Amino acid sequence: MSWQSPISPGISWYEASVPERPSYPPMAGSRKADVAVIGGGYTGLQAAYNLAKEGVDVTLIDACRFGDGASGRNGGQFGTGQRAWAEDLEEVVGRERAQLLFDMAENAKRYVLDFAREHAIDMEFVPGQLSVSHKDSLEKEYRRHVEVMAERFGYPHLSFMDREETAVRLGSSHYRFGIRDAGTGHIHPMKLVIGLAKQAALAGANIFEQTKALKIDRKGGVVLIETERGTITADRALIACNAYIGNLEPVTACHVMPIRSFIGATTVLTEHPGVLPGGESVDDSRFVVRYFRKSKDGRLLFGGREAYTADNPRDISSHIRRQIGEIYPALADIEITHAWGGTVGITMPRQPFCREVMPGVVTIGGYSGHGVMLSNFCGKLYADLALGKDTPLDLLKDLKIPAFPGGTRFRSALLFLALSWYALRDRL
Repeated sequence: MSWQSPISPGISWYEASVPERPSYPPMAGSRKADVAVIGGGYTGLQAAYNLAKEGVDVTLIDACRFGDGASGRNGGQFGTGQRAWAEDLEEVVGRERAQLLFDMAENAKRYVLDFAREHAIDMEFVPGQLSVSHKDSLEKEYRRHVEVMAERFGYPHLSFMDREETAVRLGSSHYRFGIRDAGTGHIHPMKLVIGLAKQAALAGANIFEQTKALKIDRKGGVVLIETERGTITADRALIACNAYIGNLEPVTACHVMPIRSFIGATTVLTEHPGVLPGGESVDDSRFVVRYFRKSKDGRLLFGGREAYTADNPRDISSHIRRQIGEIYPALADIEITHAWGGTVGITMPRQPFCREVMPGVVTIGGYSGHGVMLSNFCGKLYADLALGKDTPLDLLKDLKIPAFPGGTRFRSALLFLALSWYALRDRL
């Protein structure tokens, strides 16, 4: 029987499509470590793996099972660059820093592909991504983006698609035009989590599931992490909880906001070969992004409904099916075999949040829906930092990430109002 995540609604197709995933024991009693890691998603597991293989005594804990959060339940799309387009970042941080941030993200892409290849992790990588527009008014911007990426940022893998090509590649005439990215792709995220946890354990990391961190503090020159199963004493620590930070650490909680995102998996599209015939993943131009792709066995995996609270809808499938039908009318009554949600960590400017929140304690998160590549790479970069190596992690530390307004009491309500307004604009 498939495992039901206690922190995320619905049983995902990812969970159901893999053999029973390995489990790891809870922590038993207090322990000491050189480095403690809180959070067993991509960021935390990569940090633990890269530290352990260099002989560092590392202890990692997760409140649930590895993959119960966003790392095992996301849309699986890599994307290219940071969450914002490189030319938009350039307006905020300048030409040189925008290039460095873009290069960092491209290095992240290569790192994940190389890691999976080196360790024979079949994460079902499929190349290609289509970014499509639901508004005619964005055509000049899309065409210019293709030119800028090739001419100024050294990325020649984009091509503009007119309406006809977009319709052929999507198998739908719903969108006006788009950009095809031949330099990226999509994966099965749970398979990467499973393989990554295995490699971390083989490297010698002490990794524990179902061990919740209750409090983190620094006293007497060491970091103390209280859990329900004992206390971890460490020289330094990484907080890699992202959207699941809760009340553990207030600085992170003020800067990284959790929102729900939902995905549905259809039956195999045997009778609809024209849907995404090239196998690319898709994201669209809406503020409330619709993102979809086909699985290796031919299902449509469609994400598009967000909720700006921690609540879960009673019926995920009907909302997802309605959005599928808008794009693919022939699939309006398609059976959805699995429907699930997860929590995404976003920041105000949709850029990652990386800070030293107390001496020896670093937090990394807020990937804002662009974390499949970045979270893995940031875990590796944190390990480099702890090992005293040169690392571009300072590029993220220097980003100006404001706290969400409204404090702990009102920030969720204010975010709901703001994002609901943007969602309304998507319809205009």
